[in-house]
Amino acid sequence: MRAKDELGLDGEAAASVHLERAGMRIVDRRWRCPHGEIDIIALDGETLVFVEVKTRRGTEFGHPFEAITPDKVRRLRTLVGVWLGEHRHRGPIRMDAVAVIAPRSGRWRVEHLRGIE
Repeated sequence: MRAKDELGLDGEAAASVHLERAGMRIVDRRWRCPHGEIDIIALDGETLVFVEVKTRRGTEFGHPFEAITPDKVRRLRTLVGVWLGEHRHRGPIRMDAVAVIAPRSGRWRVEHLRGIE
């Protein structure tokens, strides 16, 4: 596995821990379909949350949230529609983003942005 892929998986794991500590329940991780992948699906009370995770070693090339472009949000909306078509959920939904800044040495930082659009 490439180092970038391992970093991404580690970032998703850190994001999951962060979300659980915030009181959310993880429903699924790395859900895939022919259109792409949703990193994390979680329940925040009755709200089903679809989470995009971006992990970077630092911010030299920009903050991880900057990688969530309008095109990325559109693709995520498509994936949410496919997931909802395959699963039963009658409550509210939301799309969130989690940035993980993971320096090679030092403390990792996790930031949670609720309600991306």
